[in-house]
Amino acid sequence: MREFDYVIIGGGCAGLSLAYELEIHEKLRDKSLAIIEPRDEYKRDKTWSFWKVVSHNFDDCVKKNWKNFSINIPEKTNYLNCENFPYQSIDSGLFYEKINNKLRENKNIFFFKDITKINLKNSFIFNSVPSIKEDYQNLWQHFCGIEIETQDNFFDDKIFNLMDFDCEQRESVHFFYTLPYSKNTALIETTWLSKLNDNSKKDYDNQIKDYIENHLNLKNYKVIYREEGAIPLFYPIDNNEKNKINIGTAGGMTRLSTGYTFLNIQEHSKYIRENIENISNVKKFKIYAKYQFLDEIFLRVLEKHPEKMPDIFFKMFKASPKTVIKFLSNKSNFFEELSIIFRMPKLTFIKALFY
Repeated sequence: MREFDYVIIGGGCAGLSLAYELEIHEKLRDKSLAIIEPRDEYKRDKTWSFWKVVSHNFDDCVKKNWKNFSINIPEKTNYLNCENFPYQSIDSGLFYEKINNKLRENKNIFFFKDITKINLKNSFIFNSVPSIKEDYQNLWQHFCGIEIETQDNFFDDKIFNLMDFDCEQRESVHFFYTLPYSKNTALIETTWLSKLNDNSKKDYDNQIKDYIENHLNLKNYKVIYREEGAIPLFYPIDNNEKNKINIGTAGGMTRLSTGYTFLNIQEHSKYIRENIENISNVKKFKIYAKYQFLDEIFLRVLEKHPEKMPDIFFKMFKASPKTVIKFLSNKSNFFEELSIIFRMPKLTFIKALFY
């Protein structure tokens, strides 16, 4: 069995981002790396979107940038500008192609489908496969999106719709999300914040069809791509083990109140690269504890009062867009956080401290 200096378990977003970061900074020039990934081929299977609050390695994989967005509840719409922090959407197909083309240049990097083919005894391991305890009480962000193409120009591709709560809630939190890539193509997604074991909310295709045809009043279109996924709104088990670091969602890089993970992965990858020579002793990289605390309260309110959440999200975005974006992206300061907290229903959130 072969031995490697480094082993990355899971060749998805987190695993490949880390491998790429190490490779382009020549940290693998004299080191061997094994990436464990069971998939047979890499192809577009996800869409990662975020406000660009920090630089990253994948601007050439961005499908579209937007500087304007909207959020709406029944009979109310808020139009906002995000010119300081443009919203970006990464095409996972381009992401995979870029990284794998680069990794192939290094003869010391190998892909394996099965971890049993290598000896882990003397390797440092980066694990991106989350260990999730089965608990039906946990909240998830689960979603399904389709990219559609219309015959005629239909969309305003200068603005995207972050959240449209003008839809049935089914005693949970539900919204639609629309990313217009051009005047005749868009990704339209139905998103739920709820327990994952409730199958009554998973008739995704019917939800999207109804939204497109009866809400957007669009009848003539064709589906050219479909994706489906679920993001845990809780931290996976993260046991401290010698010579092992969890990365990605497994390492707590998902912001629980939003599901945003991509930029946190990039910052974690950079941190590991900067400390790779002393990686066994380096301090653990975390999302700041203040965000973990605020997210925990936020999710308690969401679970106890789902009917209040559309209005809460709408009020949150009444603050300065720059402030809200920085808060949702882990870059806000104390005064910016206060400006958002003061817009929340105070009694509801105070009670949540004692649930």
